[in-house]
Amino acid sequence: MGRNSKKQMDRTVKLRNKHNLHSDKQELKESVEHLLKLSSSIPQPTIITKALDNHNEIAILLDKIKNLELNKSNPDNGESSVRNSPEKLSLFSNWLKANGAVFDGCSIAEFPGYDLGLKADIDIPYGSLFIAVPKKLMLTLEAAKKSILKKFIERDQLLKNMPNVALAIYLLVEKFKENSFYKPYIDILPKTYPTVLYFSKQELNELKGSPTLEVALRQIRSTARQYAYFHTIFSSTDDNVSRLLKAHFTYEEYCWAVSTVMTRQNFIPSDDNETKVAALIPLWDLCNHTNGMISTDFNPELSRSECLALTDFKKGEQLFIFYGPRTNAEFFIHNGFIPSGNVYDSYPIKLGISKCDPLKEKRILLLRKLGLENTQEFKLRIGENPIDGKLLAFLRIFNMSQDQLDHWVESNRSGDLEFIECALDVSLEKKSWCFLQTRLKLMLATYQTTLEEDKKLLEENKSSSNTVLAVKMRASEKEIIWNTLNWLEQHVQQ
Repeated sequence: MGRNSKKQMDRTVKLRNKHNLHSDKQELKESVEHLLKLSSSIPQPTIITKALDNHNEIAILLDKIKNLELNKSNPDNGESSVRNSPEKLSLFSNWLKANGAVFDGCSIAEFPGYDLGLKADIDIPYGSLFIAVPKKLMLTLEAAKKSILKKFIERDQLLKNMPNVALAIYLLVEKFKENSFYKPYIDILPKTYPTVLYFSKQELNELKGSPTLEVALRQIRSTARQYAYFHTIFSSTDDNVSRLLKAHFTYEEYCWAVSTVMTRQNFIPSDDNETKVAALIPLWDLCNHTNGMISTDFNPELSRSECLALTDFKKGEQLFIFYGPRTNAEFFIHNGFIPSGNVYDSYPIKLGISKCDPLKEKRILLLRKLGLENTQEFKLRIGENPIDGKLLAFLRIFNMSQDQLDHWVESNRSGDLEFIECALDVSLEKKSWCFLQTRLKLMLATYQTTLEEDKKLLEENKSSSNTVLAVKMRASEKEIIWNTLNWLEQHVQQ
């Protein structure tokens, strides 16, 4: 081949690559525009089939976007697998200590089933301080407002109204800027998370029949909409933030930032102590959850978060903290795990008075006397008493005859309807219990599997970790339903 021919071929290849790059950029731009419209089209929340159809369209579009974004630069440089390396953990520990963090008597370690956590290097008695993290080490919304994001946050309504989103964008700024103060912390953060943002369509389908599915779809749709919104801004604006992020901002990176904030954020007092601000707290966020009580507080005099031992910990044991009274669904959506033996778990059930009910107005009038709405979500609780007073009153009012409604509307003791000992007609009580029984059995029928089948799947443990998590979620819901059904059966037979 002649020299001129080779030069001509090189020019042809360069032109073709340039054309392909321009074509990919245009295709990405159009796909993001489509995603913004699609994710902003919110289906009726009660029609789960429409929400699933919307999600499937979004998922197909996101797969296309992720493929188009594969060539965007990533600062990990192939180091994703060494998050837990001794070198990175040593740099992180040294950074913490150099900036005033206290964690004498404990160290960072790996624990089966937990990834990283904190290990007691000595016996740590109940109530003793085992870690303290100064505010200057935290990524906070206040720090974001003092960074290059200052003007962006001031003018952008989304960032103003959603501090968790602002914190996610700030995390990305710190990840991609040169010489970030927070680099030792960011380097030891997980590269992916077990949140629903990382679930495949097949894994999400395991939640069919579960009320948690709608919440998961809403979370994914909201994240997709935010990504499309920010992508449009960063790719079309020439301010400091956009110049930094446009080369790196991808859907995968945004999912990572959102998941980091969702699973790890806490709230601390603002500088003026007037309000609470969202914060990522290095070291503290390595503590895993257990049942107990809140043992973390902010010390304003020393300007640091302090964590006390919620029980006696022996040398070599993992140090746990209590994340707060959350349901399994809240842990599943926001933390990516489901704790065992969660005494705060509950199952949502939505009840309402039919518009066609001829006694609708009287039922609503009596409900109003008790501070209840004509359509309301209640919680079935785990444990010996699954039905609270508000749900009990609603069931009774829902099933009353006209005479019974007239009596209780006129009564000055309508609040008694919230107590199980309230003297009522036996037939009304049985009708109320049977109504809820029927409703719960219909709910169980919407699931694709039985509780026994779920337990068998969990024992076999042959599925992906996300699938196992989804099965645990739906199984915990069914356990509450069955617990309530058994409780109702006892009362129906009385």
